[in-house]
Amino acid sequence: MKLLCISLGCDKNLVDAERMLGSLSQDGYTFTDDEQEADVILVNTCCFINDAKEESVNTILEMAEYKKSGTCKALLVSGCMAQRYKEEILQEVPEVDGILGTTSYDEVSKVLAEALKGERVSDFHDLSELPETKMRSKRLVTTGGHYAFLKISEGCNKRCTYCIIPSLRGPYRSVPMEQLLAEAKELADQGVKELILVAQETTVYGTDIYGKKSLHVLLKELCKIKGIRWIRVLYCYPEEIYDELIQTIKEEPKICHYLDLPIQHANDEILKRMGRRTTKQELIDIISKLRREIPDIALRTTLITGFPRETKEQHEELMEFVDEMEFDRLGVFTYSPEEDTAAARMEGQIEEEVKEERQAELMELQQEIAFDTAENMVGKEVLVMIEGKVADENAYVGRTYRDAPNVDGLIFVNTEEELMSGDFAKVKVSGAVDYDLIGGLI
Repeated sequence: MKLLCISLGCDKNLVDAERMLGSLSQDGYTFTDDEQEADVILVNTCCFINDAKEESVNTILEMAEYKKSGTCKALLVSGCMAQRYKEEILQEVPEVDGILGTTSYDEVSKVLAEALKGERVSDFHDLSELPETKMRSKRLVTTGGHYAFLKISEGCNKRCTYCIIPSLRGPYRSVPMEQLLAEAKELADQGVKELILVAQETTVYGTDIYGKKSLHVLLKELCKIKGIRWIRVLYCYPEEIYDELIQTIKEEPKICHYLDLPIQHANDEILKRMGRRTTKQELIDIISKLRREIPDIALRTTLITGFPRETKEQHEELMEFVDEMEFDRLGVFTYSPEEDTAAARMEGQIEEEVKEERQAELMELQQEIAFDTAENMVGKEVLVMIEGKVADENAYVGRTYRDAPNVDGLIFVNTEEELMSGDFAKVKVSGAVDYDLIGGLI
């Protein structure tokens, strides 16, 4: 039987989807990207913000049409929206045959088998479980094979006032180190050359099972794995960054000098109401320290604009902060009031039009910074991971250490030599176009 999997949302959700695909491949399923020929459709959903929720709903409804037409024999829904709106999905979309919560994706084979027998089934486990510790099947990597995400923990204990993740994913649970190392070795054996560490928060890895922050220990062990060339760390809460971690990034040649720091805002009052655990000065201090210790580090961050009661002056303070900090990479979300969060109940909710205006101002400012940063790369020699060939041209597209896949820039490499996806090439940067670079093979 042929199965189509659509995974929405973040890279952490993608890892869950890849685990389910690995399990189903062992059951003999083959895979397709054509809805018309799929016997089974699995939609792995997201509902972190309203836009993601709408995308998940629309995708489920669209796939339900194939169930009506008779080409699809079973429609499964998993992930965050399934966890949050189980009853609503079962009631409003009768075409859905099976539904899996965020900690029950290890049961996908059982749920699908029952659904194909004509039963309507749901499977939800305790949110304190770690399904990946029970799964024995190999992940089916869907990112092209030369890079893969390594999810090092599940859940979160921070409970920011705007965020529903703890109620959907449970408390923070680190994946045991020996299991992560075994998974990383399997990925390397399959040809993966870049590991990208992800979690709701990577910086507190190990505190629950080892009694102390252990991300730097994990990184050192991952660096020993043959075949892995790059290791990248995402989702580092700034207040949790510690000296041993900085030194490990600085000293280990395989670790990219790149960090993702989700700071969300820079005004102390708003940070406090968000439930964040930093102040503006503390953010300045950690950013300064990172750049002092690792001068060539690339810093990415995300911001939320239009948080309840955000004043024009507080927005301008955030603009000034962005201008001064000159982040290498930056994304801006408009605040999305989510059900059952403290922030959604706050007074002073801001009109969407104002949120979007502030988002546009921040992105326009960041665009100037990013374009200047790209121009400053001209003339430099960089190591590039090749992602693929540009059609009908003697050129390839790739990424430098400064670029995480799907969220950052690219570099276009002109050469008549034949390269393969996953190859590393030394390139001299000759130009910049917007966020992207152009270069030639050395």
